[in-house]
Amino acid sequence: MSWTKRQFVLSAFEEIGIGSYNFDLPPEMLEMGRKRLDAMMATWNAKGMRLAYPIPSNPNEGDLDEDSNVPDSVNEAVYLNLAIRLAPAFGKQIAPEMKQEAFRAFNVAMAKNMTIQERQGSQTIPAGQGNKWRKFYSPYLLRAEDLPSDNDGVVGQFN
Repeated sequence: MSWTKRQFVLSAFEEIGIGSYNFDLPPEMLEMGRKRLDAMMATWNAKGMRLAYPIPSNPNEGDLDEDSNVPDSVNEAVYLNLAIRLAPAFGKQIAPEMKQEAFRAFNVAMAKNMTIQERQGSQTIPAGQGNKWRKFYSPYLLRAEDLPSDNDGVVGQFN
């Protein structure tokens, strides 16, 4: 079972020295932490790190006790980077060692969870002089699905 959003927010506050062991955090601070967590995870998702994190469609819709679905190997990267995002709002300074650790954890998380987007060929890229598919009379590169194939689906082999 993965961490809840509340656990990430509380861990981030502990990292910047505003731990719930000193006093109970007000609901406004927890809600601000959840919104910043959701925004950070949406940014990571846009960068290609697919973690199955439930990103709400509206920033005001979200539950702190919702399961995050984040793998355990990414937990440290999440709460350290969230702490870095929260610290300026509370006038806290981040130690260089913590920034380095957050950067290292983020890089490990990216390496393990990166989804590389497949690019499609374009009908507008010139084929060039060395193109071997010139017999199809197209001055542009063809996508694999546009190339003629025999009955077995083998591309480019003709009788």
